Amino acid sequence: MLTVTTIGYPRIGKNRELKKAAERYFQGSVTADELLQEGKNLRWQHWQKQHEKGIQSVPSNDFSYYDTLLDTAFLFGMIPERFRSLPQDPIIRTFAMARGYEKNGHKAKALAMKKWFTTNYHYMVPEVDDSSTIGLMGHKPLTEFKEALAYGFHTRPVLPGPYTLLRLTRFSGKTSAQTIAAPLIEAYRKLIRALGAAGATWVQLDEPCLVTDVSEEDQAFFISLYESLADPDAGVSLQLQTYFGDASPLLKTLYALPVQGIGLDFVEGISTITSLEQEGFPEDKILTAGIINGRNIWRNNYQKSLALLRRIAAIVSSDRLVLAPSCSLLHLPYSLGPETDLSPETLGALAFAEEKLEELTEIATLFGEDKAEFHPLFLQNQQRLEQAARIPGRVLPDVRRKTEPLKGQGFRRFPDEATRRASQSQRLKLPLFPCTTIGSFPQTADIRSRRRAFKNGDISMEEYTSFIQQRIRDTILLQESMGLDVLVHGEFERNDMVEFFGEQLEGFLFTKNGWVQSYGTRCVKPPVLLGDVNRPRPMTVDTWQFAQNCTEKPVKGMLTGPVTILNWSFVREDISQQDCLFQLALAIRDEVLDLEARGCAIIQIDEAALREKLPLKKNQWESYLTAAVNAFRLCHDGVRPDTQIHTHMCYSEFGDILDAIDTLDADVITIEASRSALSLVDQLRQHPYPRDIGPGVYDIHSPQVPDKNEILHTLQVLLDVIDPKRLWVNPDCGLKTRREEEVNAALRAMVTAAHELRQDFGAS
Repeated sequence: MLTVTTIGYPRIGKNRELKKAAERYFQGSVTADELLQEGKNLRWQHWQKQHEKGIQSVPSNDFSYYDTLLDTAFLFGMIPERFRSLPQDPIIRTFAMARGYEKNGHKAKALAMKKWFTTNYHYMVPEVDDSSTIGLMGHKPLTEFKEALAYGFHTRPVLPGPYTLLRLTRFSGKTSAQTIAAPLIEAYRKLIRALGAAGATWVQLDEPCLVTDVSEEDQAFFISLYESLADPDAGVSLQLQTYFGDASPLLKTLYALPVQGIGLDFVEGISTITSLEQEGFPEDKILTAGIINGRNIWRNNYQKSLALLRRIAAIVSSDRLVLAPSCSLLHLPYSLGPETDLSPETLGALAFAEEKLEELTEIATLFGEDKAEFHPLFLQNQQRLEQAARIPGRVLPDVRRKTEPLKGQGFRRFPDEATRRASQSQRLKLPLFPCTTIGSFPQTADIRSRRRAFKNGDISMEEYTSFIQQRIRDTILLQESMGLDVLVHGEFERNDMVEFFGEQLEGFLFTKNGWVQSYGTRCVKPPVLLGDVNRPRPMTVDTWQFAQNCTEKPVKGMLTGPVTILNWSFVREDISQQDCLFQLALAIRDEVLDLEARGCAIIQIDEAALREKLPLKKNQWESYLTAAVNAFRLCHDGVRPDTQIHTHMCYSEFGDILDAIDTLDADVITIEASRSALSLVDQLRQHPYPRDIGPGVYDIHSPQVPDKNEILHTLQVLLDVIDPKRLWVNPDCGLKTRREEEVNAALRAMVTAAHELRQDFGAS
C-alpha cells in the first residue's frame, strides 16, 4: 500500500473554535493563555483525526492563529520598524502586524493583505525595511513538532519555502530579496538543524511561486537559495512542495536540487503527468503526487485517479511514491458529518476535508488490488458518481437554450462612455468628490441574532422584515446626517454577498457547517454550484425600493457579479466555467433591468474577486479575462444611458489588467487602495484609467479609525494621477465586519476630508 500524506489541514476548528476564541481574546474576555490552550486543543484534534483516517505522514506547523506567512515572517525577524517598540509577546505583536495597533499613543498600520494565489484565502504580506534584522527569532515550528511528538505523532514540519517567502515580501529602503537572502537561509538552516536534533526526519518547504511565471533570473536565484540551504549534517530530508498549478517547465531544475523529495500537483497542473513521462523522475528522490483535488468539494472519481496513478507508477516505483491532495486542505470545510439535511445522492457527490482523507486511503488500498474495478470501494465510488449525475436540477433545458446562443459573442453598451457620463451627470447632479460606501454596514450581534431567529422559525416573516426595514431606515438617516452623497441600504438582510444571491437562485446548494477560513477570524461558507442557474423572481428590488423611499438622495442597487459568485463558490466540474458564467450573468441582468424599471439610477455590480482567479501564468490570462469581461458586460446589456453602472474590486494590483477593467464598460469603479500602501497610484501613473474611480481611502480590515488629515493626505496623493472630476471618495471595502463606533467615526472623517477638498477646488 502506498504511503499517504496531507500537505496541510484546516485549522479554524470543526465549529470555528479558533475564530471564536481569537475574537473573545480581542474583546478581552479570554486571556492569551486561554487562546493558546484552544490552539493546542485544535492541533491535537487535527493530528488525531488525520491519524485515525489512515494518514501515515501528518504535517505540523500548518496551524496558525492568524496566517502562516505572517508567522514565518515573525519567526525570521521580518518585522518593520513601526512594530519594534510593541510588547515582545508574540501573540500581541503578530496580531498587531495583522490588524494594526493603536495604544498608549503608539499607532502602527497593519501589514498589507493579499489573496493567496488563486484561492479565496488571504495572506499577510511580509514587510522588510532597512531596520529589519533577519535571523531565527522564534521557535514555533520546533515547539509544535515537540508537542505532536509528546502526543505520539511523528510529524513533518511545514514551512513556506525561502523562494516563495522572498517573492511575496514587500521591501522598502535599500533592502531587497538578494540582500537578506544569506541571513534568511542561515536562519532556515538553524531551524532545520534544531528540528533534526529534536527527531524530525522530513521538513516540507512550500514553494507555490514555482507554478507562476519564473524568469531566468528568478530561476537562478531560486537555485542559489537551495544550494545554500543544503546541510548534510542536519540529518533531515527536505521535501520541496509545489501546488496550485504546473511546475513542469522547472522539472529538470527541481531534479537537480539538493532535496530528497518533490511534491507536484497533478490536478491543477494538467500537463504535469505528460512532462513527467517525458522527463522521467530521479531514482534518488521521493515523489509526493497530489492527485486528489484539495480545493473543491466534489467526490473523487477513483477510475480516473487510479488511471493517473498507474501512469505515475510506471515512472516512479511504489516505494518512492507518496499519495497526497493537490494542496493543503485548508481551503475546504471540515466534514460532511453535520450536513444531515442533504439527500443521500447529494452527500454521495461531495467530499470535505475529512472525506478527502478517506479518499486518499481508499485509493491507496485500491492501487494495491489486482482487480480494483471489482472492489467494493471502487463500485461504491462509481455508484455515487452515477447518482450525482441524476440530482434534480442538474440540467435545466430552458436555461441551456438561453445560454447556447451567447457563446462566442461579445457585448457592448450604447451609447459611448462620454455620452452616458453627460446623461448621468444631468440626472444625478452629484458634487465634486462624491462620497459613498461600498455597500454593507456593520452586521451587529442583534442583526445576526434576528436573522438566526427567522431562519429557525422563532420569529415571523413580518417581524423579521419590520426589523430589517427599521435598520435600513436608521442607516439611511445616519448617512444623510454624515453628508454622504450616494447612499446604500446597508445589506442587513444579507449574510454574505454571494450566499444571499445563491439562496434565491436555482442551482445552488447551501451547507449547515461548510465554513472555510478567508483570513484571520473571518470565515465564509461558500455555496455549492450544483446545477444550472436560474432566477425565478426578483431578489433585491423591494428592499431597494423601500430604502429609496426613505430619502431623496440616490440609493445604490447592490448586486454581486457573476465572476465573483463563481469564484467564491465551490464550482461544478461537469460543465465549463464559461457556461456557468453566462448562466449567472443572465440572472444578474434580469435583476439589473428590474431595478432600473423601478427607477434605480445607480446599480453596483460587485466583482470583488475578478483578479482572484486570474491564471498564475500570463499566457493563460486572455481567455480568462475575455470570459470575465463578456459576463460582466452581459449583466448591463440593454441598460439606459442615464443609469450609472458601478463595480467594486478588492486588492488593487490591477496595473497589468487595467485595459481589461476598462473594457468592462462600468461607469464608476471603486477599488481597494489603502491596505496596499496606495500602490494603485504608481499603477495609474503608468496606466491612466479613463473613467470615474474611487480608490479606498481607509482600510476596513483594521480596527484603526483614520482621522480627517490622514484621509485628506490620501486624497491629495490620489489627485496626482486622477482627474478631480473623476475621483470618488469611499472606504476600501464593505463595512460589515467593523464595529458601529469605528465605522461612524471613520465615515465622518472621510466626509469632512472630502468637503475640505471641495472648498480647496472652489466647489461647495
